[in-house]
Amino acid sequence: MQKFPMTAEGLDRLTEELRQLKVEERPAVIRAIAEARAHGDLSENAEYHAARERQSFIEGRIAELESIIPSVEVIDTSKLSGNQVRFGAHVTVVDEETEDEKTYRIVGAYEADMKNGSISISSPLAKALIGKAVGDSVEVPAPGGAKVYEIAGVRFA
Repeated sequence: MQKFPMTAEGLDRLTEELRQLKVEERPAVIRAIAEARAHGDLSENAEYHAARERQSFIEGRIAELESIIPSVEVIDTSKLSGNQVRFGAHVTVVDEETEDEKTYRIVGAYEADMKNGSISISSPLAKALIGKAVGDSVEVPAPGGAKVYEIAGVRFA
């Protein structure tokens, strides 16, 4: 069985999402379907079709989470330290062309969220950063041409 690296926080989020889907969302959509059925003709009942679509999404996500969670390998990032980039690190990089500075946390594929600064360990940027240290430059392939970043900081929190 393939194991997926993940932080403890990421596993907690997935577990809570699964609990919410099973305990709250699934019963709510079942009630919505029953209510829509009570309105009669299902062929033109938009509420019924919307509820069935929602049910399909919920059941699919539950199945996905139930297959992912047992395969998670939790990496305890609280015991990590140093200035070398590894899984769980918060890495500050500076774009050598624009001087823009950004901080990313390298996490598992199922917990990555670019909006919150978390990137997947399998992303091109994370792959380029892993094993490097503060002061190193990395070249990352990008659609508009390669980007070069300098590692300005590494911390584990």
